[in-house]
Amino acid sequence: MFISNAYAQTAGAADASLMGNLSTFVPLILMFVVMYFLMIRPQQKRAKEQKAMMDALTKGDEVVTAGGILGKVSKVTDIYVTLEVAAGTEIVVQKPSITTLLPKGTLKGL
Repeated sequence: MFISNAYAQTAGAADASLMGNLSTFVPLILMFVVMYFLMIRPQQKRAKEQKAMMDALTKGDEVVTAGGILGKVSKVTDIYVTLEVAAGTEIVVQKPSITTLLPKGTLKGL
């Protein structure tokens, strides 16, 4: 009287459960796609731009280091860059520590 009847499932219902299992992964896949376009792709693009900037450094460029030091490039090697931060004062920094390439004449305006 209080117990309902139980019936066996048909073959059509098994196909529907397969689609139900696949639809549970759709939000996970969409989250990965969104994360790729909002986080991973811009980060890879920025890294590529940074590498191109470091490869293009030449003598006379004005740069800013990660520590906030402004200087003019006086010598470039494979790993290190020598910066002239004042008249007669040079420091050696690693290439990856250079974050920004300034337009020519910026240091004279300071």
